[in-house]
Amino acid sequence: MNHNHPLLLWLPVVAYMAAIFYTSSLSDVPGTAGVSDTLLHTVGYGGLSLVTLRAVAGGRWSGVTAPALAIAWVIATAYGASDEWHQSYTEGRASEVRDVVNDAVGALVALGAAGAWGIMRRVPRVR
Repeated sequence: MNHNHPLLLWLPVVAYMAAIFYTSSLSDVPGTAGVSDTLLHTVGYGGLSLVTLRAVAGGRWSGVTAPALAIAWVIATAYGASDEWHQSYTEGRASEVRDVVNDAVGALVALGAAGAWGIMRRVPRVR
């Protein structure tokens, strides 16, 4: 099977989202005691944005374009907002706008780094 097949590109995105959904369903997330909520959201949604970018870009660095970066950011941020809504129904959890902001910032930072790396990969090396 082609490694750039849409199913193989989007499966990690769906799996990542499912993991977020599952942890949002828990009243107490194991292994997160003492870890900043801001850090958890920033890193978590940074990761989601990167696997989403991979899918949007077709698994190719040449596909890492401004529109692909924007689409990945919108998907990750929208999922963050929907996750906060989902958490509002979980006992012991709270839905906070600040968490959506942290999700959006984490996605932006990760995608900024990926975009910069994509540009550096396309610049010819001087020898």
